[in-house]
Amino acid sequence: MKDYTISDAVLVNNYIKGDESALSTLIERHKQRIYSFIYSKVFDRDVSEDIFQDTFIKVIRTLKLGKYNEEGKFLPWVMRIAHNLVIDHFRKGNRMPKFEDNGEFSIFSVISDGDLNAEKRIIKDQVEEDLRNLIQELPEDQKEVLVMRMYRDMSFKEISDKTGVSINTALGRMRYALINLRKVIEKNNIVLTN
Repeated sequence: MKDYTISDAVLVNNYIKGDESALSTLIERHKQRIYSFIYSKVFDRDVSEDIFQDTFIKVIRTLKLGKYNEEGKFLPWVMRIAHNLVIDHFRKGNRMPKFEDNGEFSIFSVISDGDLNAEKRIIKDQVEEDLRNLIQELPEDQKEVLVMRMYRDMSFKEISDKTGVSINTALGRMRYALINLRKVIEKNNIVLTN
Protein backbone atom coordinates (compact mmCIF):
# COMPACT_ATOMS: atom_id res chain seq x y z
CA MET A 1 0.00 0.00 0.00
CA LYS A 2 1.18 3.50 -0.78
CA ASP A 3 1.42 5.96 2.07
CA TYR A 4 -1.33 8.56 1.63
CA THR A 5 -0.79 10.36 4.94
CA ILE A 6 -1.43 13.72 3.24
CA SER A 7 -4.81 13.81 1.48
CA ASP A 8 -5.24 15.03 -2.09
CA ALA A 9 -7.25 18.00 -0.81
CA VAL A 10 -4.39 19.13 1.46
CA LEU A 11 -1.85 18.70 -1.36
CA VAL A 12 -4.05 20.73 -3.73
CA ASN A 13 -4.33 23.47 -1.10
CA ASN A 14 -0.57 23.43 -0.52
CA TYR A 15 0.06 23.71 -4.27
CA ILE A 16 -2.36 26.63 -4.60
CA LYS A 17 -0.48 28.34 -1.75
CA GLY A 18 2.80 27.97 -3.67
CA ASP A 19 4.23 24.57 -2.70
CA GLU A 20 5.30 23.22 -6.11
CA SER A 21 6.31 19.85 -4.65
CA ALA A 22 2.69 19.19 -3.66
CA LEU A 23 1.75 18.91 -7.35
CA SER A 24 4.63 16.48 -7.95
CA THR A 25 3.28 14.31 -5.15
CA LEU A 26 -0.22 14.38 -6.65
CA ILE A 27 1.07 13.49 -10.12
CA GLU A 28 3.23 10.69 -8.73
CA ARG A 29 0.32 9.35 -6.69
CA HIS A 30 -2.17 9.19 -9.58
CA LYS A 31 -0.08 9.03 -12.78
CA GLN A 32 -0.39 5.26 -13.30
CA ARG A 33 -4.17 5.25 -13.06
CA ILE A 34 -4.61 8.34 -15.25
CA TYR A 35 -2.10 7.21 -17.88
CA SER A 36 -3.64 3.71 -17.99
CA PHE A 37 -7.09 5.21 -18.46
CA ILE A 38 -5.88 7.37 -21.37
CA TYR A 39 -3.95 4.51 -22.97
CA SER A 40 -6.99 2.20 -22.71
CA LYS A 41 -8.85 4.64 -24.97
CA VAL A 42 -6.26 5.63 -27.59
CA PHE A 43 -3.92 2.58 -27.67
CA ASP A 44 -0.94 4.72 -28.64
CA ARG A 45 1.92 5.52 -26.24
CA ASP A 46 2.90 8.83 -27.84
CA VAL A 47 -0.67 10.10 -28.00
CA SER A 48 -1.24 8.91 -24.42
CA GLU A 49 1.84 10.83 -23.25
CA ASP A 50 0.61 13.97 -25.02
CA ILE A 51 -2.88 13.71 -23.54
CA PHE A 52 -1.42 12.97 -20.10
CA GLN A 53 0.74 16.10 -20.28
CA ASP A 54 -2.14 18.19 -21.62
CA THR A 55 -4.28 16.92 -18.72
CA PHE A 56 -1.82 18.23 -16.16
CA ILE A 57 -1.28 21.49 -18.05
CA LYS A 58 -5.04 22.00 -17.74
CA VAL A 59 -4.96 20.98 -14.06
CA ILE A 60 -2.17 23.46 -13.33
CA ARG A 61 -3.89 26.26 -15.25
CA THR A 62 -7.19 25.69 -13.41
CA LEU A 63 -5.47 25.55 -10.01
CA LYS A 64 -3.38 28.69 -10.72
CA LEU A 65 -6.49 30.61 -11.81
CA GLY A 66 -8.23 29.60 -8.58
CA LYS A 67 -11.10 28.00 -10.50
CA TYR A 68 -10.79 24.61 -8.81
CA ASN A 69 -13.69 23.63 -6.58
CA GLU A 70 -13.34 19.99 -5.65
CA GLU A 71 -14.43 19.05 -2.14
CA GLY A 72 -12.03 16.11 -1.91
CA LYS A 73 -12.61 14.75 -5.41
CA PHE A 74 -9.27 15.50 -7.08
CA LEU A 75 -8.82 12.20 -8.95
CA PRO A 76 -12.33 12.06 -10.49
CA TRP A 77 -11.87 15.69 -11.55
CA VAL A 78 -8.52 14.93 -13.24
CA MET A 79 -10.00 11.79 -14.85
CA ARG A 80 -12.83 13.89 -16.28
CA ILE A 81 -10.28 16.32 -17.78
CA ALA A 82 -8.34 13.38 -19.28
CA HIS A 83 -11.58 11.86 -20.59
CA ASN A 84 -12.56 15.16 -22.27
CA LEU A 85 -9.10 15.47 -23.84
CA VAL A 86 -9.38 11.92 -25.22
CA ILE A 87 -12.70 12.89 -26.79
CA ASP A 88 -11.11 16.07 -28.21
CA HIS A 89 -8.35 13.88 -29.69
CA PHE A 90 -10.94 11.77 -31.52
CA ARG A 91 -12.83 14.86 -32.67
CA LYS A 92 -9.68 16.38 -34.16
CA GLY A 93 -8.45 13.13 -35.65
CA ASN A 94 -10.03 13.41 -39.09
CA ARG A 95 -13.22 11.61 -38.19
CA MET A 96 -15.38 13.17 -40.89
CA PRO A 97 -16.72 10.59 -43.34
CA LYS A 98 -15.33 10.28 -46.84
CA PHE A 99 -17.89 10.50 -49.64
CA GLU A 100 -17.84 8.83 -53.01
CA ASP A 101 -18.17 11.47 -55.67
CA ASN A 102 -20.75 9.83 -57.88
CA GLY A 103 -22.59 13.07 -58.58
CA GLU A 104 -25.27 12.36 -56.01
CA PHE A 105 -25.16 13.59 -52.45
CA SER A 106 -27.33 11.96 -49.85
CA ILE A 107 -27.67 13.27 -46.31
CA PHE A 108 -28.34 9.67 -45.27
CA SER A 109 -24.78 8.72 -46.13
CA VAL A 110 -23.66 11.24 -43.49
CA ILE A 111 -26.26 10.29 -40.88
CA SER A 112 -25.52 6.59 -41.09
CA ASP A 113 -21.76 7.03 -40.81
CA GLY A 114 -20.65 5.49 -37.53
CA ASP A 115 -17.51 7.64 -37.30
CA LEU A 116 -19.62 10.69 -36.55
CA ASN A 117 -20.61 9.00 -33.29
CA ALA A 118 -17.08 7.97 -32.26
CA GLU A 119 -17.22 10.16 -29.16
CA LYS A 120 -20.56 8.80 -27.99
CA ARG A 121 -19.47 5.24 -28.72
CA ILE A 122 -16.27 5.65 -26.67
CA ILE A 123 -18.24 7.05 -23.73
CA LYS A 124 -20.91 4.36 -23.97
CA ASP A 125 -18.35 1.54 -24.26
CA GLN A 126 -16.38 2.82 -21.26
CA VAL A 127 -19.49 3.22 -19.11
CA GLU A 128 -20.68 -0.27 -20.05
CA GLU A 129 -17.26 -1.78 -19.30
CA ASP A 130 -17.05 0.00 -15.93
CA LEU A 131 -20.56 -1.14 -15.07
CA ARG A 132 -19.84 -4.77 -16.02
CA ASN A 133 -16.78 -4.72 -13.75
CA LEU A 134 -18.83 -3.29 -10.88
CA ILE A 135 -21.59 -5.89 -11.35
CA GLN A 136 -18.99 -8.66 -10.98
CA GLU A 137 -18.38 -7.44 -7.40
CA LEU A 138 -22.02 -7.99 -6.35
CA PRO A 139 -23.12 -11.02 -4.31
CA GLU A 140 -24.13 -13.88 -6.65
CA ASP A 141 -27.91 -13.73 -5.99
CA GLN A 142 -28.03 -9.95 -6.60
CA LYS A 143 -25.85 -10.20 -9.71
CA GLU A 144 -28.10 -12.94 -11.13
CA VAL A 145 -31.30 -10.87 -10.74
CA LEU A 146 -29.68 -7.68 -12.06
CA VAL A 147 -28.30 -9.44 -15.16
CA MET A 148 -31.65 -11.11 -15.90
CA ARG A 149 -33.53 -7.82 -15.51
CA MET A 150 -31.14 -5.38 -17.18
CA TYR A 151 -29.37 -7.46 -19.82
CA ARG A 152 -31.93 -10.17 -20.62
CA ASP A 153 -34.95 -7.88 -20.20
CA MET A 154 -36.81 -10.46 -18.11
CA SER A 155 -39.83 -9.48 -16.01
CA PHE A 156 -39.73 -10.03 -12.25
CA LYS A 157 -42.30 -12.81 -12.75
CA GLU A 158 -39.93 -14.54 -15.19
CA ILE A 159 -36.98 -14.00 -12.82
CA SER A 160 -39.06 -15.45 -9.97
CA ASP A 161 -39.90 -18.57 -12.04
CA LYS A 162 -36.32 -19.03 -13.23
CA THR A 163 -34.66 -18.60 -9.81
CA GLY A 164 -37.34 -20.30 -7.75
CA VAL A 165 -37.81 -17.34 -5.38
CA SER A 166 -40.85 -15.13 -4.83
CA ILE A 167 -41.36 -11.98 -6.88
CA ASN A 168 -40.81 -9.94 -3.68
CA THR A 169 -37.47 -11.67 -3.08
CA ALA A 170 -36.43 -10.97 -6.69
CA LEU A 171 -37.45 -7.31 -6.27
CA GLY A 172 -35.51 -7.12 -3.00
CA ARG A 173 -32.39 -8.58 -4.57
CA MET A 174 -32.63 -6.07 -7.42
CA ARG A 175 -33.02 -3.23 -4.91
CA TYR A 176 -29.99 -4.37 -2.90
CA ALA A 177 -27.96 -4.84 -6.09
CA LEU A 178 -28.63 -1.20 -7.05
CA ILE A 179 -27.87 0.03 -3.51
CA ASN A 180 -24.59 -1.93 -3.46
CA LEU A 181 -23.61 -0.66 -6.92
CA ARG A 182 -24.22 2.91 -5.76
CA LYS A 183 -22.04 2.35 -2.67
CA VAL A 184 -19.16 0.94 -4.74
CA ILE A 185 -19.43 3.83 -7.22
CA GLU A 186 -19.35 6.44 -4.44
CA LYS A 187 -16.61 4.67 -2.44
CA ASN A 188 -14.29 4.48 -5.44
CA ASN A 189 -15.24 7.88 -6.89
CA ILE A 190 -16.19 6.23 -10.18
CA VAL A 191 -17.53 8.53 -12.88
CA LEU A 192 -20.00 6.70 -15.11
CA THR A 193 -20.85 9.70 -17.28
CA ASN A 194 -18.80 12.33 -19.06
